[in-house]
Amino acid sequence: MNAKTFIGALLAVVLLAGCNTTGGPKQTVGTLGGAVAGGLLGAQVGGGSGRLIATGAGAVLGAFLGGEIGSSLDNADRVMAQQNAQRAFETAPTGTTTTWRNPDSGNSGNITPTATYQESGQPCRDYSQTIYVDGKQETAVGKACRNNDGTWTIVS
Repeated sequence: MNAKTFIGALLAVVLLAGCNTTGGPKQTVGTLGGAVAGGLLGAQVGGGSGRLIATGAGAVLGAFLGGEIGSSLDNADRVMAQQNAQRAFETAPTGTTTTWRNPDSGNSGNITPTATYQESGQPCRDYSQTIYVDGKQETAVGKACRNNDGTWTIVS
């Protein structure tokens, strides 16, 4: 991502953070995280001024979806989702879905690695993920790469 795109995404995140005045900390974190992820994904689309527009649109959409999910996911949900993602990235064969469910909140989700490859000497995996919060379904796709310490980081 070039400097202009990064600054555009950062500006969108800062502006969107000011819009969230009624939600709690979970929703704020979800909104900001969604805005960043959406902005980064949007930055991968188009070229020139089209890329900046896609970055802004991605940040807005990501903020909305992240805020909606963040308003309902508690810490236990996030831990379960993250542990499931780490397990899926590390051990699940491509095309195999792993799931999590929090019996206390009723929220759940799944993740499916869809491709495995090397990028800059690191193992990476494309994936699709679905999270169910209060009966609502949210689906996303992305890429995660393995760190030297064995953990995985979502990079897009």
